[in-house]
Amino acid sequence: MDAELLVVGGTVHTGDPDLPVTDALAVSGGRVVALGERARALRASGTEVIDLGGGALLPSFGDGHVHPLLGGLGLRGAAIRDCGSVEEVLHEVRRWADENPGAECVFGDGVSPTLAPGGRFEARWLDSVVPDRPVVLRTMDHHTAWVNSAALRRAGLTRDTPDPAGGEIVRTADGELLGTLREWGAIDPVLALVPEATLDVRVDALASVSRMLAAAGITWVQDAWTELDDVDVWLTAADRGLLATRANLAFRATPEGWEADRDAFAVARKRVGERGGDTVKAGTVKFFADGVIEAGTAALLAPYTDCPHSHGISNWTTDELCRAAAEVDRLGFQIHIHAIGDAGVRMALDAIECADRCNGPRDRRATIAHLQLVDGDDLDRFTSLGVVANFQPLWAQLDALMTELTIPRIGAERSAQQYRIGTLSERGARVAFGSDWPITAYEPIRGIATAIHRQTPSGIPSEGWLPRERVGLERALAAYSAGVAYQGFEEDLWGRLLPGMRADMIQLPVDPYRLSSTQALGELAVTRTWLGGKRVH
Repeated sequence: MDAELLVVGGTVHTGDPDLPVTDALAVSGGRVVALGERARALRASGTEVIDLGGGALLPSFGDGHVHPLLGGLGLRGAAIRDCGSVEEVLHEVRRWADENPGAECVFGDGVSPTLAPGGRFEARWLDSVVPDRPVVLRTMDHHTAWVNSAALRRAGLTRDTPDPAGGEIVRTADGELLGTLREWGAIDPVLALVPEATLDVRVDALASVSRMLAAAGITWVQDAWTELDDVDVWLTAADRGLLATRANLAFRATPEGWEADRDAFAVARKRVGERGGDTVKAGTVKFFADGVIEAGTAALLAPYTDCPHSHGISNWTTDELCRAAAEVDRLGFQIHIHAIGDAGVRMALDAIECADRCNGPRDRRATIAHLQLVDGDDLDRFTSLGVVANFQPLWAQLDALMTELTIPRIGAERSAQQYRIGTLSERGARVAFGSDWPITAYEPIRGIATAIHRQTPSGIPSEGWLPRERVGLERALAAYSAGVAYQGFEEDLWGRLLPGMRADMIQLPVDPYRLSSTQALGELAVTRTWLGGKRVH
């Protein structure tokens, strides 16, 4: 057998502890077929040879929690993500509105909640630039919307509208609507004002994001929020050969709709299985246990420090989440739960334990994502229940979101217990990483660097934030490759570079193990990405 592709001239990190490093790798038929001298022996006249130039070849990355379609569609609106002030946002909103006079609604995605005191945005600010049609802006965490008065009127929200279940309509001291809406119960009525994109626009958005992710070294994604009508977008993109990454879809289950939707989830899974091939699968159901700390909506065991009457918002009762999780588990779906606060995490663990008790032990690999606060009594439950802990390592730093919103809301004692990546790893929990893009940056290299040093890009604090929760380079790389592959039940297919496994791999210009600075690691750019031996970047 001749090699179709031979990689030489640098260090090959296999990701396998029994053979961590070699100096050559051969690919044929989309699979790794040999390493080292055996790989070089397969070189033939038609073999493509890649010289690493002293750099490194590594297993490709997976993203265990990301929103490709949602994020791609968000890029079509006003470019507010990088705005550094309310004034900059207003300038961009006015520019977009002027350039799109026929748009029924002005929309944008990714405004920082730190731009307004306490994350409280006012409708009158947007009214000053666009008074005549709805403006709907989502914050970067997607758990808050900032809207103008026209959007409030069009959605039928008035001062007499009570807070909906699972949501908060933020008000002024005299009871008027401020212009800030929190969580889905309050946000959904204004999101309905944003016109739905056509199938072709959605497919193009997804294809563009797929290429973007591949350029960062990502070859597999867990779409962590798939609506039923998103399935056609994924399948159409796959049919047209537009995807540079493989994907698993997670259907969102809601407290009010999961019983009516569960049969549709199973039908959609069957349809994806018939058409998606190796590119698109649909084996997961996603639940939101709670909200986010910066908005005061994450579910906490003890009250918020800055709001002693509030424990946040639980989107489900424990009994109902247990019942829903057990049912989708019975149907063979993997459970994937968003849980930020310690009460939300406990509820998620209780639901997974209920599924195990109701349906019997099996290799279910239920996943809990985010895990900002985990109570000490719940740490060992991850190992005993076989739960995958999916962290977003880029969040583990003292950025403005942390210092201006999160820490004031939960106080110093709980703040010192955030993102316990090192603790859960040391206790034997399965750890995988994800980005939650478009919430934060999608590049795994940046997240890996932050997991190691737990510093801001400017190196603050010098010893790392909560340094006991740092992890080493090997563990951080594995969490973004083999850890995600395990989460996706594909650890025998990718995540390591061994004979017989898919040639899903990346080239880096330098060997990350030889860098003198972890900060320098975060600045590396992926040189090439291969998906099944085919170069996609």
